[in-house]
Amino acid sequence: MILSVLPAAGGDTGSSQQPTLKDAQEQAGQAASWVEENWSAWLAIGLRVLLIVVVAAVLRVAIRRAITKLIERMNRTAQAVDGTALGGLLVNVERRRQRSQAIGSVLRSVASFVILGTAALMILSAFEINLAPLLASAGVAGVAIGFGARNLVTDFLSGVFMILEDQYGVGDTVDAGVASGEVIEVGLRVTKLRGAEGEIWYVRNGEVKRIGNLSQGWATAGVDVIVRADEDLDKVKSVLSETGETMSKAEPWNEMLWGPVEVLGLDSVLLDSMVVRVSAKTMPGKSLTVERELRWRIKRAFDEAGIRIVGGAPAALDEPAADPTAGMAAPSAYASTTSPQSLAASPLQK
Repeated sequence: MILSVLPAAGGDTGSSQQPTLKDAQEQAGQAASWVEENWSAWLAIGLRVLLIVVVAAVLRVAIRRAITKLIERMNRTAQAVDGTALGGLLVNVERRRQRSQAIGSVLRSVASFVILGTAALMILSAFEINLAPLLASAGVAGVAIGFGARNLVTDFLSGVFMILEDQYGVGDTVDAGVASGEVIEVGLRVTKLRGAEGEIWYVRNGEVKRIGNLSQGWATAGVDVIVRADEDLDKVKSVLSETGETMSKAEPWNEMLWGPVEVLGLDSVLLDSMVVRVSAKTMPGKSLTVERELRWRIKRAFDEAGIRIVGGAPAALDEPAADPTAGMAAPSAYASTTSPQSLAASPLQK
């Protein structure tokens, strides 16, 4: 009896551990019913995600192409005015091309960031993910980063507005207050300047409170000519006008001078001197060169015309030569030892 009972017990245990065909059918039915109940929701979510991705991709491509078209139109406008009188007062084609490319790069990056970021948030929302904690964390992190990197944000925003407003570019000579020199590199955060002695200045865009661009538009060359108060003003003006006209026709000064050399008149009148102001409109950055050449030519012209500049050698006068003995004292009677005055003044001999 014992032997007969044990196999029976063992058989019941094995049958309870192995799933039967009926159990498998029940599980398959449950899975099929669950899939049947949720497949429509999955399909809706998938279609929604696909639609979001397609719309974001199409919108991104369309906006980037629109920005590229705008930049190309700006370049064509710059090429149209280059070489004209208006183009001379504006920046050159290469300068405009670099600026337009920088603006286009910034706009494309901003557009891509906004479109892709919005699409990512919409996809997460399609999966019924609660975005409130994520947005709250992002807001707190943004505030913390903003306080910690406020100087970086200021530099970046200043660089963006500097490029959009075209305040200066590569090759310009600027005075940034904290440093001055020629711009060799323009970035969204830092601008590099090369000083007069060859040093390189790294200027943060957020630190620039005012900027003076010496390379845009035109410059003014001014020379003050100091002559004697008794000089003929008509003669002085005639010589200055002739010198300026001759210089404006010579190479390469005819390209550097963008206007006639004008004699503005007397700047000041003193007892022993007069100051005559001469001015001319020049190419940007060439005013100092024009001033030096103008001084050189004015000095040579004045020497040929006999006009004396204050501080020069005195003019020679046509007068008879003075008697060299006129300043000498008359001979004294005491100069001779045999004169009565000398004998009377000599001591008595013992």
